Amino acid sequence: MGIFKATGKVYKPAPEVNLGSDSDEFYIHPEVKAPRVAGLLVKIFVWILELPIIGPIVLYILKKDNLIHKLVSFAEIPESPVFTSTQNWEDIPEQNVSLTKPELSPVERVTEAMNCLPASLESTLTGEFSSGFKRWTIRDFHRAYATGEASPLMVATRFLSAVKECSGPKLNMAFFISYNADDILKQAEESSLRYQQGNPISALDGVLVAIKDEIDCMPYPTTGGTKWLHKQRGCKGDAACVKQLRACGAILVGKTNMHELGAGTSGINPHYGSTRNPYNTNRVSGGSSSGSAAVVCAGLCPVALGVDGGSSVRMPAALCGVVGFKPTSGRLSNSGVLPLNWTVGMPGILAATVEDALIAYAAICNQPLQGQPIYSQPELNFPLLETTHTMSNIKFAKYDKWFNDCTEDIRNCCDQALQLLNRHYGWKTVNVTVPEIEEMRLAHYVTIGSECTASLYKLLENVKNTEIGWDARLALSVYGSFSSQDYINAQRIRNRQMYFHKEIFKMADVIVTPTTGVTAYPLQNDALESGELDYINGAALVRFSIAGNFLGLPAITVMVGYDQAGLPIGLQFIGRPWSEATLLHLAFAIQAVCSKSYTKPMVFYDLLKKV
Repeated sequence: MGIFKATGKVYKPAPEVNLGSDSDEFYIHPEVKAPRVAGLLVKIFVWILELPIIGPIVLYILKKDNLIHKLVSFAEIPESPVFTSTQNWEDIPEQNVSLTKPELSPVERVTEAMNCLPASLESTLTGEFSSGFKRWTIRDFHRAYATGEASPLMVATRFLSAVKECSGPKLNMAFFISYNADDILKQAEESSLRYQQGNPISALDGVLVAIKDEIDCMPYPTTGGTKWLHKQRGCKGDAACVKQLRACGAILVGKTNMHELGAGTSGINPHYGSTRNPYNTNRVSGGSSSGSAAVVCAGLCPVALGVDGGSSVRMPAALCGVVGFKPTSGRLSNSGVLPLNWTVGMPGILAATVEDALIAYAAICNQPLQGQPIYSQPELNFPLLETTHTMSNIKFAKYDKWFNDCTEDIRNCCDQALQLLNRHYGWKTVNVTVPEIEEMRLAHYVTIGSECTASLYKLLENVKNTEIGWDARLALSVYGSFSSQDYINAQRIRNRQMYFHKEIFKMADVIVTPTTGVTAYPLQNDALESGELDYINGAALVRFSIAGNFLGLPAITVMVGYDQAGLPIGLQFIGRPWSEATLLHLAFAIQAVCSKSYTKPMVFYDLLKKV
């Protein structure tokens, strides 16, 4: 490409960058130069990109116009590259936690987590909810099973009826890629028998849990949202996180829908249908863990597993109004998860409530971490949620220019929620500067794209283009255009950002942002068969979430309100490495002050309601 003159940004050494509120750091608002295309237009665009000579030229121009060349490819960056998001353990005390002993079993960890929950103020099955809308929790199901007011078999039967209804032509919600009624009923019968005998395995016994189709779970193939991947990579057993849930007695109810190969933010899948948002079925659910977020939102499961490589758990959680939790990189095992982006992706949890997220986290956390000596193992703390209100001197780091780079409804809602939190608990906000946000987003995009290409290279040699969805083909064309220079420079930026965030965490406990820059946008008919190219909305959806993946930091989103169209808005907390307990405390606190305003989704199933 010598006919093009390329120049890059010259970065000054990271320690010279001012992170204070008085910084002169220039905030780059993403000016994505790529129009939304779908239907025939996206097909034509893909054909052009796949042409031998014209395609590379068009891709070069696209990367140049969208600042990848300036900020990443041809930039002069003084730092050396860092190739993983692995975070070292630092003994920074957390408030109001229970230190969990190493090598407890999943069942024992669930018991520990249950002991950390506050005294129940939840509704019984004998009456209506006392105030507004609420979702049934793991504790509700466990209590109903233990008292005989309901049984796992009854709930599983209602679940299957609900899935059949919402999968029909009237709703066409496309929550699942596959589910096996016989297997679900068999698990439910076994769980019901354990309750009848007074011997449930754990509080998760009989609780319905859905699994994103990027995670191995028997007896299902793992498709990754494709029509071909499972034919070349067979599922030979449960992923580590699924195995732990099964050991706790959870009923695994099938594989949820996802954006093909995780290569998009909308949840539109031309092969298995586009997952619709339960709050408004004409809106997207977000991706790529679209089905997992939607089934929790719709009341079908209190917990589902997703995979978060680029906000793929937190983004759909925010759009669907549920909790989305991504722990520190390495805290959950990646064994049995499709290795699409190994340095930025990991399993994550979608849950009805923060309490449910804690219980699921307790079941599946990877403790002790494999391959690390025992003396360097990070502590595993669970938050004592009964005492959240007594936590003192909590500081939220807020970068105003970044925080405000969203729609007016989101900005106002998240700002009000943060002010309410500070007033209610006596905490405070510290103004900081988080430098080079757009640079980090583009470096992450280069990284996740390059790793996806490398992961699928051999498999794609045996796949015809016609077997791949149009928008996935487009993504693969872009991913395949990244060079070794692009990738190395992206890792230099990773090193810089690790330094910046470590310094910011010396000033505050967590970084606070909206979860997304926009709420769920319209699901348009022209995209249902072809997918769509909508990088403008895509960039807005991931604007606040990249640090969690690129730097391996823990992060959580909780719904704090709605926009004027009644669509959910999420607030996100990003924590220092291994501070999951603190994040869960803060998420529980914001849930407590905002949950009274929660409203019922348009599509919702009450699996515990008395007939």
